Amino acid sequence: MNNYKFFNNNTCEYFPCHKTATPEDFNCQFCYCPLYMLGKDCGGNFNYTEHGIKDCSNCILPHIKEIGYAHIQKKMMEVIEIVQETHLKNNKNEEK
Repeated sequence: MNNYKFFNNNTCEYFPCHKTATPEDFNCQFCYCPLYMLGKDCGGNFNYTEHGIKDCSNCILPHIKEIGYAHIQKKMMEVIEIVQETHLKNNKNEEK
């Protein structure tokens, strides 16, 4: 039962939002990548613009049917750790 790992919205006006040879296998589950905040550690194919904005237009990692979901889930543990560390650090600073 893996139906929650894949969603293809081929009626979306932006579909597909990245170039792909197999649009039928394009996973729209993560329309906006939750790993953006990881910067260089996200694992995707990205560039930074001259203004320091992360440009993910060449990245299809979250959209690859066979591996995208698993990659996001694995990396979300890093996101959780970052948020947790930040929260604990902020709480410490507030107590001072």
